[in-house]
Formats: sequence, structure tokens, C-alpha cells
Amino acid sequence: MVLKRWKPTAPGLRRKVRVDRSHLAKKTQAPKKLLVTIDYKAGRNNQGKVTVRHKGGRVKRKYRIVDFKRNKFDIPAKVVSLEYDPYRTANIALVQYADGEKRFILAPSGLQVGQTIISSKDEVPIEIGNATKLKNIPSGVYVHNVELYPGRGGQLARSAGASVQVQGQVGKYVQIKLPSGEVRLVHGECMATIGVVSNEEHVYEKLGKAGISRYLGIRPTVRGVAMHAQAHPHGGGEGRTGTGRPAKDPWGHRKGTRTRRNKRTDKFILKRRYQK
Repeated sequence: MVLKRWKPTAPGLRRKVRVDRSHLAKKTQAPKKLLVTIDYKAGRNNQGKVTVRHKGGRVKRKYRIVDFKRNKFDIPAKVVSLEYDPYRTANIALVQYADGEKRFILAPSGLQVGQTIISSKDEVPIEIGNATKLKNIPSGVYVHNVELYPGRGGQLARSAGASVQVQGQVGKYVQIKLPSGEVRLVHGECMATIGVVSNEEHVYEKLGKAGISRYLGIRPTVRGVAMHAQAHPHGGGEGRTGTGRPAKDPWGHRKGTRTRRNKRTDKFILKRRYQK
């Protein structure tokens, strides 16, 4: 893929950098049942209270139902088109199985229109787009859309450019290395897809102007030191001031505090992404 830049004919175009999507389908060929409308809550719960800040006012879009489970086994599928998904950073692929059913999957880098892929519980060719259980994948292979629990669907390595490296089998578990550097054990019965998630250049994109953020539903973030004392621990004071203390969030919790409280799965983590 290629990064696309514009001539600086306006301030919003001066630093704008986007991924060229000319290779993607201009219009989706998916059946209507794969495109659904999701009510946009703008970061609010069922009481109308804001639970996620800085969200609201985005453009309309349809949600693409993506097959994260890859549970249509031993039936070859042909890639019909590569498409843009407004709900995720990665591109998606529309595949049609031999029995006529169409599904969306995450598009790995290098997947081509017309290519045939397959998903199986048994061993499959180690080729981009094929899916199988972790215990069937050799060490050193990069995979994505990895399940944490068998049958639940892929939860790891789903964003643009993400991948997990298989490092070997330990009993009924498989040792994998995550993008964060964490090394952990996952059950060998969990499914994973061969390859790296597409659209790796997404990290180099620059929106160019604030208006693009608003299209995406991202509202402005106000600095705590610019607020009054009742709204933020950093607020208040005469004139411009610093925090005067270690940084805190709006609720008074010290920033950088680790919040993991899942001791039940600690035994599966062999190496953390940070040192205790």
C-alpha cells in the first residue's frame, strides 16, 4: 500500500496523510444481512450518563458483521473483494464459500482477490488467510485473530498491522508472543489465522484537521490544568499553573496505576510487557 499526500492548498491538507485505498472495492458486494445499523450511544450508558468521555457526533455508518470464529470448517472459500471497514483500522475481505454463503473476515496483508482460503480443525497449508488450531501451527509463524478460549472467537491481534508469534507447544497449551512483548500460554484448541493483519501503514496516517476527528466521533480533550478546581484535581489557581503533584485523572486516581485484577489468569502469563 501507498501513503497518499495532498498539495498544501489549504491548512487542513498541509500535513494530511492517508493510506491509499484505491485497491479496495468502491462498493460492497455483501448481502444486506451482513450490514446492520447500530444505535450510537455517544459514550453514554442506559441512564444517558457519559461513561466514556470525548465521544459524540460522528457520521452515519453500517456495521459489517465479521466472522471472528472462522468456524465454517473444511469448505474452501474464494476471496470476492477487499473492502474498507469504517468500524476498524484493518481492511476486511468478503469471501464466498463453495456452498454459496458469503462472510466477512479480517483481511491479512498480502491476501489477493480470487485467492482460495480454508479453515479447518486439522492441519492446513501454512498460507495467508488459512485458519486452524494453534496446536497445528509451527513455531515462528505469525498469526492474527487468535482466540483466548476455544470457540469464543478471535480476541487477540485484530487491529491494523497486528500479529502474534507462535513460539512452541507446552503440553496442551501453546506459547505465544503478543505485540506488546507479553509472552503467555493459550490453549492449543484455540483458532488462529495465518498472517499479519492488513493496512500496516495505518500508524502513519495524519488526519490533517480537527474536523476529521469529529467525523470519526472524537470530541476535543480539555487539559485538566485549564479546568476549575471542582472539575479536575489539576484545576484551579490564579493564572497558568502546573499540576504541582503527580498527574491524576479527573476522578483523582494517579495516572499510570496498573489496574489488572485478574489473578485467575496470572499463571498463563510467562513474561509481562512491563517489569514488576
